Amino acid sequence: MSLRLQINIRIILTSIAILVLGSSVAIWQARSAVSKEIDSSLNLAAQLIKLNFPQSQPNAVDVSAWLPRFVSLEQTRHLKIQLKEPTGQVVKFTAGQNRASDTDVPPQWFINLVSAEYPDVEQQLATTDGKQITLMIQADPIDEITEAWHESCSFFTSLLALTLVTFLAVNLVFNKAFKAIALIVDGLKAIEQGDYQQKLPEFSTQEYDDIAKTINHMTAVLATAHQENRALALHSLEIQEDERQHLSQELHDELGQSLTAIKVMAVTAKNPKADTAQITDAIIAICDHLITVVRSMMRNLHPLVLTELGLKATLEDLVNHWSNRSPTLLLKLNCSNDVDEMGQKITIQIYRIVQECVTNIVRHAEATQATINLDITTGKLLRLQISDNGCGCELDTLKSGFGLLGMRERINSLGGTLAIKTQPGQGMGITANIPLK
Repeated sequence: MSLRLQINIRIILTSIAILVLGSSVAIWQARSAVSKEIDSSLNLAAQLIKLNFPQSQPNAVDVSAWLPRFVSLEQTRHLKIQLKEPTGQVVKFTAGQNRASDTDVPPQWFINLVSAEYPDVEQQLATTDGKQITLMIQADPIDEITEAWHESCSFFTSLLALTLVTFLAVNLVFNKAFKAIALIVDGLKAIEQGDYQQKLPEFSTQEYDDIAKTINHMTAVLATAHQENRALALHSLEIQEDERQHLSQELHDELGQSLTAIKVMAVTAKNPKADTAQITDAIIAICDHLITVVRSMMRNLHPLVLTELGLKATLEDLVNHWSNRSPTLLLKLNCSNDVDEMGQKITIQIYRIVQECVTNIVRHAEATQATINLDITTGKLLRLQISDNGCGCELDTLKSGFGLLGMRERINSLGGTLAIKTQPGQGMGITANIPLK
């Protein structure tokens, strides 16, 4: 069910509830008003009769002259006044009363709802000629009920008009809102298809404008991340090709030439006059050199010590390696023994991150001291902290480097977070937190 239909149904149900409640209140008020008006008319008629026909002077007023004037009073329009003569004949007096026409008479159900039982008033009178007649006054609320009906009709007409205006106003607002939502949905679909250049326009409604600005900011971040990922993927391919080229060059220059030399020496050794001892020493020296080259190649490809001895020993070997190559740099390693219990997936990533950081420190930081801290907190969180006292740099400049992108991708792949703190002349600090599952 669409949002428009849901809201329209709620408006209709609310309007029906308001109409039902308003109907109940209007009928109750109409019933009270009719009762008050009829009671007031009956009381007035009773008071006028008492005043004009006191018991002590029953023949003081001419009934035939007084009664038409009494009936013509505005207050008696809700009364039915009759005279009953001694012969039993009933005479009705309607002069001066404003009766509702047949077209104005309200429906019977409305009359039944607002009507009530009203008492009859009878008064024995003596005319000037000595006849005894009976004045009968009964309630006739049809005029008052008609007025109440017209007021109720006006009330409900106004209520229906207000409901219709509200309904139209709400739908007009919804039309504008749904157009904005449609634009936002189209923009999100374009982003889903990889169109990060899609920008949402400004909206006059503050809430939609905030959503559009947030989505545009998200799109810009996604576009930047997409460009960084593409650049990182291209850089990774270039590194892969460079490593293959370097490996091929190493195999050609070192292994190929060494094996050729060994083969030449072996052929020479077949000559009875050859110096076998000298040839043997040369072959041994070449083999030792090959072992060193192969170990170096294996360390660059994948450190076997990581699989055999664990992460801590591998990091210690890395620190010793760079300490020997850079004697001016003091490298410190603080590593917990618990890191050796982690899985292979995490250990190789941590090793590569530390390797990249140490390489950057040696090449670019111009630092004299660097510290590597690696431990596991009580909350099963692996924390890696690497800091140096080097030259540092601006963080915006650092973000454009592929080394940082590579480290960030490695940490993100493990579900961790990376924080970097650096300023020119104040060194650099890198903190990585990785949850252990």
